[in-house]
Amino acid sequence: MKAMISLILLSGGVSSRFGSPKALVDWNGCSLISSLQERLILTQIDEIIIVLGAHVHQIKPQVLNHNKIRIVYNKNYNLGQTSSLKIGLQQVSNAAEGVGFLPIDFPLILSQTIDDLVSEFLSKRPLILIPSFQGQAGHPPFLDISLRDKILNLPDYNGLNIFLKEHHRGVRYFDVIDSGVVSSFNTPDELKELRNKVA
Repeated sequence: MKAMISLILLSGGVSSRFGSPKALVDWNGCSLISSLQERLILTQIDEIIIVLGAHVHQIKPQVLNHNKIRIVYNKNYNLGQTSSLKIGLQQVSNAAEGVGFLPIDFPLILSQTIDDLVSEFLSKRPLILIPSFQGQAGHPPFLDISLRDKILNLPDYNGLNIFLKEHHRGVRYFDVIDSGVVSSFNTPDELKELRNKVA
């Protein structure tokens, strides 16, 4: 029986630099969050936990009704992404053996890449698996569930990157051919650049 793998889709931020909810930008004729959900559902991921916070009432109608998907709400979204990550992690199934973290602003990532990461994680069983593209570390990282308590004890002002650096001895990098693992956006101009990549 395959080990259970969860993924936390982080969509709780204020999107202050972008100016409107990133989850709701148009991506190939639907909202970005709908597009990402449709891709994630097709993968080996067993459980998708979507963390909402700011703009919850606008984004929630875009969450798909699917047995893989659950919503959690981070009322303290103003404390930053780590607080959302922790809220999501608290809801991960006790049966999960690994968990990935994907911010909402990675629109190009492919279903096949997620599957390749899950397969690598399950076969090699590293403490932390990080995708890389042309030498650049990307998202989503996958972590062994044994790290759950350490992450839950992180201060909200600490980013996950700091945690990953502190545990660098347990990190395994996995080269992928998908530039989507390193392609994110914070501004409308950056989104336009990503759209041009797939035009």
